[in-house]
Amino acid sequence: MQGEPYKILVVGGGSWATANIKMLTDNTTQKEIFWWMRNPQAVEDVQRFRRNPNYLSSVEIKVPADNISTDLKSLVAKADFVLLNVPAAFLKTALAEITPADLAGKKIISAIKGIVPDENLIIGEFLHKFYNIPFNDLVVISGPCHAEEVALEKLSYLTIASADAELATQLAGLLNTRYLKTIVSDDIYGTEYAAVLKNIYAVASGICHGVGYGDNFQAVLISNAIREMKDFVDAVHPIDRDIKESAYLGDLLVTAYSQFSRNRTFGNMIGKGYTVTSAQLEMNMVAEGYYAVNCLHQINKQYTVRMPICEAVYRILYKKQAPVLEMRRLAEQLS
Repeated sequence: MQGEPYKILVVGGGSWATANIKMLTDNTTQKEIFWWMRNPQAVEDVQRFRRNPNYLSSVEIKVPADNISTDLKSLVAKADFVLLNVPAAFLKTALAEITPADLAGKKIISAIKGIVPDENLIIGEFLHKFYNIPFNDLVVISGPCHAEEVALEKLSYLTIASADAELATQLAGLLNTRYLKTIVSDDIYGTEYAAVLKNIYAVASGICHGVGYGDNFQAVLISNAIREMKDFVDAVHPIDRDIKESAYLGDLLVTAYSQFSRNRTFGNMIGKGYTVTSAQLEMNMVAEGYYAVNCLHQINKQYTVRMPICEAVYRILYKKQAPVLEMRRLAEQLS
């Protein structure tokens, strides 16, 4: 492939996928970008107006019109790198027509911050098990980074994790821009699980705000959350890692506190009395933390890590327990 432009396919039509498109096209490394979107009308609008009408509409789309399509199989065939960016709950549906042979020999990048339901697998494990992707061909993209700030070109950071350090460095070079810095890591498991957990903790943060707790309690909640995260990722994949690094603590902080956090917004609505369905309908966006907390509850039956924050969120969202009572009970367990 030396001397030829990199061919990168972005799979997904949401705000984070749109931000990925902006990062890749603003980077000056020679490459050809392809974009799969499920919605034919969105494809037509982007081709015509050079904007995503539904997400980050201020971003100018610089992908050639002919490279944007609803035909995933044909786009996968053209790509060297496949960057997956659909909600984890819908990944199986998105890949329904894709076979392991279609992905053979390709580098697969996951920008998905969730767990695949039913299988209860993080994205890397799911792709390895069902699509025979070697772990050395997998890359995980994490934050701390909000799509909305990428659109505004505010200085942001990405963590690029892979078992293959050379591959992680290569991808970092394809994403670096004036406003985007990259950090390379070899901790795929920790990075993926931290990205899942921080969404759950952001839901918890929103619920607390919704029921009336203030900044003092939020600080205690998040300091307990990072310890809870450390206990879990160390149980799942015990390696030497510093939980205070940006991929873990940094991503947790921005997701728990930012006005752009959809998981915090979702939790805030739940805390104020919305049902799960009504909150989802009003947001018109997927809060990964809702699906993730149920998956994590099932996964933790194997590890039995003490996770009072995750369990409180699980009981509120899936057992329909009153947010006020659950947060009051949780407050007694935090230190």
